[in-house]
Amino acid sequence: MAPGPHRLRLLVHRRPVPADLARAANVSIYQGDLAEPATLREACRSVDTIVHFAGVLFAPRPERFLPKTNLRYVQHLVAAALRAGVRKFILISFPHVEGESFPQAPANGRLAGHPTSVHARTRLAAEQHLHQACAETAMVPISLRAGMIYGRGVLMIEAGRRLLRRRLLGVWREPTWIHLLSLPDFLTGVAAAIDEKHVSGIYNLGDDRPLTLQEFLDRLADHWRYPRPWRAPRWSFFAAAAGVETFAAIVGTAAPLTRDFIRIGMASYVMDTTRMRRELVPVLAYPTLQEGLALL
Repeated sequence: MAPGPHRLRLLVHRRPVPADLARAANVSIYQGDLAEPATLREACRSVDTIVHFAGVLFAPRPERFLPKTNLRYVQHLVAAALRAGVRKFILISFPHVEGESFPQAPANGRLAGHPTSVHARTRLAAEQHLHQACAETAMVPISLRAGMIYGRGVLMIEAGRRLLRRRLLGVWREPTWIHLLSLPDFLTGVAAAIDEKHVSGIYNLGDDRPLTLQEFLDRLADHWRYPRPWRAPRWSFFAAAAGVETFAAIVGTAAPLTRDFIRIGMASYVMDTTRMRRELVPVLAYPTLQEGLALL
């Protein structure tokens, strides 16, 4: 959004933004800590819209830290936004918060879900808090539940490409439904949520053709001309994740694979995107993966 008309205020914790972005005329940088509410007051002052998608990945035992990073941090920022008179609060979320969904029974934007993973349960709790906290206030709550975002530079896509190249990527045999969305279409949806005055509530963001995770990975492998990922039993992925978590906890390193990550990865999700089409992105630039492969 830096080349556009918006004045951007970027909240950072420890990691700085790239130097060219920090030098942009319409960008200002504020340092804060979502764990410390006092550091958020100045960052929220005179802000019109907040877009929140901060989180922690690749750490062992996510059930220990996700209630803090996915829920308490949101509570701190929502409170600071309300005190500062922020007009609109956009929380980036994902469709898993409703529990499993399928083509014949898609997620429809409910706040009452029953997800199995800690990632999804804590994000749902954050959504519920946002919408409850904004009730009878002037601040508009918006949840953008995005499907799997793909495009150049997306962390999970780039990691998958490296693993495919080394023949290290595997997937379970049972089909898992997923709903994709290209990075450009996701950014268009976020920009519309910021700019359009009538936008509020929950929006599912996805393209025109859900498919299975297995088909998606096979098509990526074919596109990049790598061997397709190997198939293995479901239990073997949980066993591998348990080993990675144990090693990371003992040695103090990152855990790129956790049992909760596998749990959310095995949950099917398909969405009803009618409201997105009506109010945010009437026409997708990449309506299916067939067109979106050009981004990769």
